[in-house]
Amino acid sequence: MKKIRKIIGFCLGGIISILILATLVVIINHKIHLGKEDVLVKPMGQMVSVDGHNMSVYTEGQGNTTLVFLAGGGTASPILDFKSLYSRLSDKYKIAVPERIGYGFSDVADVPRDLDTVLEEDRQALLLAGLKPPYVLVPHSITGLESVYWAQKYPKEVSAIVGIDVGTVNAYFDPSTPKASDFIAKIKILAFAEKMGVTRFIPSMVESEAAIKAGNLTAHEKDIYRAIYYRRTNTPPMVEELVDLMDNAHKVDALPPPQLPVLFFISNGDGIGLGYSKEQWQGFQISYLSKIANSKYVLMDYGHYLQDFAPDVLAQKIKDFVPAT
Repeated sequence: MKKIRKIIGFCLGGIISILILATLVVIINHKIHLGKEDVLVKPMGQMVSVDGHNMSVYTEGQGNTTLVFLAGGGTASPILDFKSLYSRLSDKYKIAVPERIGYGFSDVADVPRDLDTVLEEDRQALLLAGLKPPYVLVPHSITGLESVYWAQKYPKEVSAIVGIDVGTVNAYFDPSTPKASDFIAKIKILAFAEKMGVTRFIPSMVESEAAIKAGNLTAHEKDIYRAIYYRRTNTPPMVEELVDLMDNAHKVDALPPPQLPVLFFISNGDGIGLGYSKEQWQGFQISYLSKIANSKYVLMDYGHYLQDFAPDVLAQKIKDFVPAT
């Protein structure tokens, strides 16, 4: 019996030793790669200080009309994610991409992610970068809430909204929508694994990012995106945005829909990951637009990241919708 116990103990000790060794290999490999990638992770735009934290604001382009691109939740590099689209617009418009706390080149910080805080940070960042309103807001996905709230609170600052497959309040309130709490725990586990560097051994994850898979990035820009991805995937602020999602949706719903020119590009629902049918997903956005008099929408048979899958189509229709001055 003692011999069996010794064998079992020896086996368990061996398994534990292997796990510890494997963990150390993963962590050390991640640290080595982070050091090598430092040269790639240099801010592409201005860095401004907002409430004691550095925020990245990228700008380019000509014209007096400013398009402000607001990235969807969890997008590692907003600047590079939107590049395929805004590079087709910067000949006629001023382009601005503010990167929220926890995204891209901005700091990762323990700060509230309620809609008022996020909105005020973006407003300050744009002003500090020398960009004055009014703006044409171009939100993607989750930032549909922020853009609508912006127009509700500060109507003189928003001249139009061009939504790229945005989440609308009726989508978040629909009974079929999964509760954020149902997947936040899973995301936190994934975030821990990513922080350790486990995802470096699963290259298909970063290669499946729409900007890399379908966007018009150069080889060097893809390398930059990969380097950012391993630093800015499921960061604490990104997770906190999900925690606050329903409260933020209620804030938007408590105010009337803004009455201003609105154009929505609506995908076929692929890549959202919430289990909606194509008809459901498109119906949420179409139904919300029915409350806004001066609104239009374009149905597209592409996945959620339309800015990467169909930038030519989006660029032309934005030019048709937003007068360049």
